[in-house]
Amino acid sequence: MNRRRLGRTTLHIAPLVLGGNVFGWTVDERTAFEILDHFVDSGFNAIDTADNYSRWVPGNVGGESEAIIGKWMRSRGNRDRVVVITKVGSDVGQGKRDISATHIKRAIEASLRRLRTDFVDLYLSHWPVPETPYEETLGAYRDLIESGKVRFIGASNHDAKQLGDALVTAKQKSLPRYEVLEPEYNLYNRNAFEAQLRDLCMREAIGVIVYYALAQGFFTGKYRSERDLGQSVRGGGVRPYLNKRGLAILSALDEIASQHKAKVAEVALAWTIAQPGVTAPIASATNIDQSKSVTRAASLVLSPSDLAVLDRVSAQQ
Repeated sequence: MNRRRLGRTTLHIAPLVLGGNVFGWTVDERTAFEILDHFVDSGFNAIDTADNYSRWVPGNVGGESEAIIGKWMRSRGNRDRVVVITKVGSDVGQGKRDISATHIKRAIEASLRRLRTDFVDLYLSHWPVPETPYEETLGAYRDLIESGKVRFIGASNHDAKQLGDALVTAKQKSLPRYEVLEPEYNLYNRNAFEAQLRDLCMREAIGVIVYYALAQGFFTGKYRSERDLGQSVRGGGVRPYLNKRGLAILSALDEIASQHKAKVAEVALAWTIAQPGVTAPIASATNIDQSKSVTRAASLVLSPSDLAVLDRVSAQQ
């Protein structure tokens, strides 16, 4: 498995990251272990989660995903083979988004406990919080890096100005900088990343792992009309894609998938992997068959004409 360096960090990851957002939600512990085993045994090594996954499920309190991943790593004894990515800043009971120094230092202890590890490879600010100065947030991360609890830091859901301001603060104050960005990016939602944000990341050698690479499941191909939305508890998130443009992209994916004897999701992920500035997309799986499909995407090479067709049909005005 060819691995890509994640920005300027010393982390090298396979070109696809396993999303842990479904663990403790639509995936129980036993199935999660099967998916994680298959993923790592197939040569992949990076797993993405967050401290609030999956707090939105009735009866959950947050941290369920981290706890499952931690139990799996402990049972397999494979912590040294896994790049653990988790996030801080979402509401986990404090009633607001929070990347204050006090919250970060409390949250990392809870994440480490659930993950059953002494350190996190990559720790991300899940959301920008304008009222908290970058200097405060980055100063807290400096302390965690110096104590060995975190190796590298990054940001999720930051726009070009927010990321740029954070980079300036880090340089001016001699603080660690965000080395990785995690934005939303897929064939349907391209503009937010492809404009100034991608240019900034490439210029500053920032690694990029993108979420919603399958447009919340729309690019699996199983949602073709409003009638299909009831197939999954996640179906409601697909509704915004059920329009003329979304269905045109799906049609192009269908044709290319047929030519390659691949699945629609595999083609959508392969397109994302091939995009300039992208280190790897994140994809989740709810069963072992989906896991096998996701991992196949990393070895699917699309032709220049395939990429051109997808670029053209998905172009945003």
